[in-house]
Amino acid sequence: MDIEAYLSQKKKLVDAGLEAILSQEDMPVESLRQGVRHAVFPGGKRIRPILTIAACEAVGGDCPQIVPIACCVELIHSYSLVHDDLPAMDNSDLRRGLPTVHKVVGEGIAVLAGDELLTLAFETLVNLDGIDDRKKVGLIRELARACGTAGLVGGQSLDLEAEIKELEKTAVEEIARRKTAALIESSVGMGAIAGYADDEDVARLQEFGRLAGLAFQIIDDVLDAEGEQEALGKPVRSDKERGKATYPATFGVCESKAYAEKLTDEAIACLGSFGQKAEPLREIARLLSRRKG
Repeated sequence: MDIEAYLSQKKKLVDAGLEAILSQEDMPVESLRQGVRHAVFPGGKRIRPILTIAACEAVGGDCPQIVPIACCVELIHSYSLVHDDLPAMDNSDLRRGLPTVHKVVGEGIAVLAGDELLTLAFETLVNLDGIDDRKKVGLIRELARACGTAGLVGGQSLDLEAEIKELEKTAVEEIARRKTAALIESSVGMGAIAGYADDEDVARLQEFGRLAGLAFQIIDDVLDAEGEQEALGKPVRSDKERGKATYPATFGVCESKAYAEKLTDEAIACLGSFGQKAEPLREIARLLSRRKG
């Protein structure tokens, strides 16, 4: 399949969906509106919400609300980046080739912009029309799990505590599992839930997301060690400067790349029962493991 054309088509749907959600918000302060929009537009590749859509397609689901559901995943991802870039966290001045949100609107408003995006994701899920309450609860539970101590919050706290320390390989993977893989796992899980998949298929797709998410983080670590700022749109070598617990620092670059390839193969193997409907998921996994930026 032409995965680039698929990604381009779905990205347009997600961008339009995000615009529709944000245009309904009544921001009391202009700087807050500016911070929220700067966090969301222009976006990156929108991989996580596209995974949500692709997972729904993989289970043969026909969910009219799949785009706003997918947008909720992207709102959470955007919130996490705003907070991740703050001086108290990773202290980054550049994201996607542009100044980070706190550089544009200040630290205080940046914190609030992240809070708004987090809250808006769950408000959007609650207000979805045409979705029965049981499914809504499942979607909310899946997204909340990725946000809390089992996911983003837990992973970021472990990441901060691990600076300037030597960690075992299992500890490095635990950070990656919570900080990065959990949201990718939930992105896919939410698509399966939206498509009325049974529990076994949801679990298979979640495992795909977990493995692909770990591979994604490994390549992200490798790119920080080897990549160029112009290609990545954010500072490089920052992990080493801050003493971050990364795969290259723990495993070495070559072993990290080999491990990412192994995880990608295992992720793709999880999709065997879904046939051709899961081909976009397979291609996205391959693309993520080979990306250069």
